[in-house]
Amino acid sequence: MADAPLLEFRQVSRFYGRGEAMIRALHRVDLSIRAVEFVSIMGPSGSGKSTSMNIIGGLDVPSSGEYLVQGIPTTNFTRTQLTLLRRHMLGFVFQGFNLLARTSAVENVELPLVYREMPPRERRKRALQALEQVGLKGREGHTTQELSGGQQQRVAIARAIVTDPAVLLADEPTGNLDTKTSREIMDLISRLNRDRGITVIMVTHEEDIAAYGKRLLRFVDGRLTSDEMRVREAEHVH
Repeated sequence: MADAPLLEFRQVSRFYGRGEAMIRALHRVDLSIRAVEFVSIMGPSGSGKSTSMNIIGGLDVPSSGEYLVQGIPTTNFTRTQLTLLRRHMLGFVFQGFNLLARTSAVENVELPLVYREMPPRERRKRALQALEQVGLKGREGHTTQELSGGQQQRVAIARAIVTDPAVLLADEPTGNLDTKTSREIMDLISRLNRDRGITVIMVTHEEDIAAYGKRLLRFVDGRLTSDEMRVREAEHVH
């Protein structure tokens, strides 16, 4: 299994509903992603990109086909096993930040470590390190309301990386941000991929944001219609 892809879809389909009301969200998708890749996913609404991300993230399961993690089929994983997969291997960043209001930045970042039952002192140390890594040293005690949108997304990224995940799943991570802040957030995500070796899988509607990835997948009507390697254009912009 040493040479197995980190993540793999084998003929994955996902259907919702039955009969005439059935929605075919994914149709027999084959896909493999290796460690330390930076993969951008694009496609119109309803194309299957979010369903793919949900399956990769252990938030949904295929109707047919197989989803493998490090060569291990997840088909018969229990809900507990899927939770452990999310908790120990994956980090999530969303468009809406999903931070706790009236709670400090450091407490937000500590949350995944609370679920791991890490001792408070170690938890606080790790959270402060993660906030420093995303450029928020000195803002640890600020609540969500006291932070800008870009700072809130940095807190969300710190929360995602505090567990040292193998994979960062980013769903429209710049969707609520202006152009300058979007570029700062994408530079940060690119550094995590390059310097910490975190595999990044990102859904976006924006071509310039997708250009940060080294590989671009396009979905249309539940099918993977193109898979191309790219020179990371963003590296030539600055």
